[in-house]
Amino acid sequence: MKDLFGTALLDYFNGNFSEDIVTSTNISEDDELPLSYLFRDYQDMSKLEQQALQLAKGRVLDVGCGAGSHSLYLQNKGLEIKAIDVSKGAIEVTQKRGVKNAELISILDETEKFDTILLMMNGTGIFQEVAKVSIYLTHLKTLLNPGGQILIDSTDIKYMYEDDDGGYWQDLHANYYGELDYLLSYKGESEPLITWLYLDFETLATACESVGLTCELVMEGDYYDYLARIF
Repeated sequence: MKDLFGTALLDYFNGNFSEDIVTSTNISEDDELPLSYLFRDYQDMSKLEQQALQLAKGRVLDVGCGAGSHSLYLQNKGLEIKAIDVSKGAIEVTQKRGVKNAELISILDETEKFDTILLMMNGTGIFQEVAKVSIYLTHLKTLLNPGGQILIDSTDIKYMYEDDDGGYWQDLHANYYGELDYLLSYKGESEPLITWLYLDFETLATACESVGLTCELVMEGDYYDYLARIF
């Protein structure tokens, strides 16, 4: 793993910014991800993010913490936070920004217990494929204290397959439409291609039910995105 994401965060944090991250998928063109956005304050976050942060309680696990913006906000509110990411650079930035407990670890290797598990900025992405959703949910369930909750967001990207007549051009023989090939590039280098999952709410709710969890829709955003609470 090259950790271009972490390198970009470190460059921005250390004042060496010269260009943004570029992302693309098998159904979309290159798109710039502004590094400044990853360091945003609460007032610049989406309504879904703000709602999730208001619902967070107790001991919180911030999964895929990135630059640590969510963790920092909750820590400043007085909550006990553990921030985790698989990017070494992201964890270094999160620590330098002041998050007290940040660890380089995959969610599937996490073993501690929490009252709130936060998965934001398309939190379902780490599930990779529909076939793996129940595996991740089963593990997340083991990390919850009694009365604990998972707050997760995603987007139903079915709209991206809509044609001019209002119909859909999905290949019925292909994988679930939200399983995308995802490419991240920075300063002329690219990470190996990964699978990134965008999951519609109904599919998420069904997967939760299959492993003994309840999933409720908290709110919907303006762009087919939503925030769910799982318990």
